[in-house]
Amino acid sequence: MAMSSVPLRNILDADFRANPEYRLVLFDRLPAEEQESLRDLTKDADFYGVLMPREGSARTTKSVCTDTALLLLTLDRPGRLPAYVRATLGEEANQAIAELVLDGVLEIARDDRFVCGSEAYDVIYGERKATEARGTLPRLARTALEYAQALDIEDSIRLSARLYFYNRVPLSAAWKRRFPGPDAVMAYLGIESGGVSRRALEGRWAQMKVSPPFDGWSQWESRDDRAPAREARQGYKLYVSPRPDFVRDAFEAVVAALADAPAHHFKIGKDAAGMLRPDKIVIYFWDFEGLQETAKRIAAHLPGCPAQGVPFTASIVDDGLLSWGIDPPPEKDALAWQERESWRLWITNRLATALLAAKRAQQRGGGPEPWWFALERLRLEKVDTETWAPLPAFGRPEAPEE
Repeated sequence: MAMSSVPLRNILDADFRANPEYRLVLFDRLPAEEQESLRDLTKDADFYGVLMPREGSARTTKSVCTDTALLLLTLDRPGRLPAYVRATLGEEANQAIAELVLDGVLEIARDDRFVCGSEAYDVIYGERKATEARGTLPRLARTALEYAQALDIEDSIRLSARLYFYNRVPLSAAWKRRFPGPDAVMAYLGIESGGVSRRALEGRWAQMKVSPPFDGWSQWESRDDRAPAREARQGYKLYVSPRPDFVRDAFEAVVAALADAPAHHFKIGKDAAGMLRPDKIVIYFWDFEGLQETAKRIAAHLPGCPAQGVPFTASIVDDGLLSWGIDPPPEKDALAWQERESWRLWITNRLATALLAAKRAQQRGGGPEPWWFALERLRLEKVDTETWAPLPAFGRPEAPEE
């Protein structure tokens, strides 16, 4: 069962308080070594400091802007929201405060106590209504979340990895014998020197030299310079996900479609493990229309091709063979050494954090099913968790027609 999207209640007239499990620390008051590790955050003029979990708390450190810090200092003693919050945030005030409560930064009054996270779900959302997940990929994503909830993992990074890698085919001895190394995969796909697919690609595409952590892929870039101005760029990904036994058929269809497709980059797994992952072929575009047109061409060449399916991507065809995603927005509080998250990693990182917080609340006897809570928390990030497409506010066009 799944939980349908429920509108947020108006919570602005409730009583709130700063979460006592945190202490607010000005950046200048942090130890020198911690200041150095967070130095990049000071490039943002609004950066104030961090919320540090108090001893014994399972919460994680969070960076805080000046406005949030002021609100926390104001609500050190419980009370109503100050008028300036509503005036400053306007129509976004209700959702912004709900997010702070769901993320455990603020607590909201409920009966005779203050609650946050999934324990505040009923206060923020009201009644939960269950529906079935519809479609191959939505059902696959739901199964992945239920699986992750059942795991005995307390680290959000490890849990996110389990979600990200969900639906991979196990790397058995038989697959290792079939693809003992990259050369065997290249020969199978026809992209070895002189291979049929390689000759078809060489006029338009140049193979890239890659290094860790990207050396698990054979990657190609377009020789055509079609990139828009940097400020107008928006990255889109087309996932082609055949079952492993049908990768060659799918790859030949991709090569044919890429002869004049407006893609700028594509990649395919280069070893046995790469052949078994669900997102084994990924094609990159600057515009959504180009992705749509290319998907139609590929689909026309692959009628009945058995699909593996990429969790947490939006379907283009019902069986999950073709799906898509979009580059997430840059993280405002990202550090220089942190890699920019991909669409799916951006999603699984947020799902894992929400799942763990909700599991801890459930152990205390409160809140909905953790995977339910994770879905609704992600929806506030402008993701349609029924289709796994970014919502219009995320900056995407309409979904493709099937």
